[in-house]
Amino acid sequence: MGFLDYLFGGGKKKPTKETVETRGVHMPDLAIPIDEKFTIHFKKNGGKFLYCDSFREVSEALKNIIEENDWVGNPFYTLNSQLADRFSQIGLNFTQKAKESEVFFTTCEHLIAQNGSILVSSRQLHEKKLHEVPANVIVFATTSQLVETIGEGLKVIKNKYKKGIPDNITTIKHFQYSNTEDDDFLTYGSSSKHLYLLLLEDL
Repeated sequence: MGFLDYLFGGGKKKPTKETVETRGVHMPDLAIPIDEKFTIHFKKNGGKFLYCDSFREVSEALKNIIEENDWVGNPFYTLNSQLADRFSQIGLNFTQKAKESEVFFTTCEHLIAQNGSILVSSRQLHEKKLHEVPANVIVFATTSQLVETIGEGLKVIKNKYKKGIPDNITTIKHFQYSNTEDDDFLTYGSSSKHLYLLLLEDL
């Protein structure tokens, strides 16, 4: 190989394996399945992911989370009465006062594969801001809520709630504190959360 080839990178190069983890933030995403992409980014954000095949598995995973964090007997803060009714059957207690709980238990609108974030709205938060709910968050979601991008998620919300589009739409993206957190218009001003995702297969 000549000097100019060496200087400007000519000659044969060994191929390198590129993954989502090694790819630059502003590079186009690799063509991988949406669930795999979400899982990679979600864990990279610091989230804890529990995949469940049935509601029984969801219940068992939730009990393990409670024991692991010593939350036995503590009420969960939720703004979703249907969620409270469903999980009170397995012995959970709930409160609608954030100050009475260490844990915010909620559903979500969508799971965003592009950056591993959780898209929520006033249907989950009402008028609350993220910094007003407990730092510990447990999200109950299903695989059918996975979407590729925030834009796609917003489009689905618009089509789903034609009679009244929810407001207070934001994303939970930061699951552990970092000095290098990247904000976008939907995460600006939000606070980091210690987050568990209980993902139920429904497809």
